[in-house]
Amino acid sequence: MVAYTGIQGQNILIVSSDPANPTEGQIWYNSTTNLLKGYQFAVVNAFASGGNINTARGAGGVSGTDTAGIYFGGNAAPGNTGATELYNGTSWTTSPAIMNLITYWRSSTPAGTQTASLAAGGLSATVFQNATESWNGSTWTTSPANLNTARYAAGSSGTQTAALTFTGYQAGFSLISSTESWNGSSWTTLPASVNTARAYLAGCGTQTAALAFGGGSPPAQNASESYNGTSWTNTPNLNTGAYSRAGFGTQTLAVAAGGNGYLTSTELWNGSTWSNNPTGLATGRFRASGLGSQTAGLVISGKGPPTAYITNTEEWTGQALLVKTITTS
Repeated sequence: MVAYTGIQGQNILIVSSDPANPTEGQIWYNSTTNLLKGYQFAVVNAFASGGNINTARGAGGVSGTDTAGIYFGGNAAPGNTGATELYNGTSWTTSPAIMNLITYWRSSTPAGTQTASLAAGGLSATVFQNATESWNGSTWTTSPANLNTARYAAGSSGTQTAALTFTGYQAGFSLISSTESWNGSSWTTLPASVNTARAYLAGCGTQTAALAFGGGSPPAQNASESYNGTSWTNTPNLNTGAYSRAGFGTQTLAVAAGGNGYLTSTELWNGSTWSNNPTGLATGRFRASGLGSQTAGLVISGKGPPTAYITNTEEWTGQALLVKTITTS
């Protein structure tokens, strides 16, 4: 016969309402609802509605996180805009600061912050740009250092002081495969070139650990490549080829959402393979921008059906701490 007198467990707190700020692993009994509850990590992998951006547009630049993000520039038909907007996790606020170069499809720094970002290149009318400007949280400042090759619709990664821009279109609308790195004061053309030259692709990660995926010239491509600070390596392809996708995350944990044809589909990258996520965007779109991580991110604005720029933001939740009811018998 087993003796239970020496077995001791954890005391469970009895409360009349759920704790406002529980910690992971915490368990309590709610005497009002008569339920035993706990706080644990759960996989959500879904989008929910966020705050609307003030200026509907596409192909803008981004930096920051889902609770402290920045979106700037882009195309707001019938012309381009230099508007800058900040997100606090709930709503967008338009900054009085306007970018110095009014253009779209500029390289930005998705691993940067809301108060330290970079923009380079782009297209104004039919003029390919090589200008660089930086954001300090309140103003945009034009740098004297330009890209070595003017380009637009390129991929990008990194921060305000350590950035990468790769492939895209150069003057004459011909594809370029070269990569340039930014050290905070100048751009250097690297010997490493992407394996598949393309435009309208998504990029994420850092200057020495980047991921490039999707794109086209068109037609749409499903190519995916990773950069280790020295060279680009082909990785397993996306399941669906598309250009103008919103992408965000890191070299080993990324999200691809939407794309040409007003796609709603979402794919997840785990460092080895791309997998289709069961749920996608509520509103199909392309030319949208994405920021954040595979745990928490944003897909912002873009062009939705039938052919208009839309204002809505969708908030991505990958893994999250959630209150869960514990069933007992």
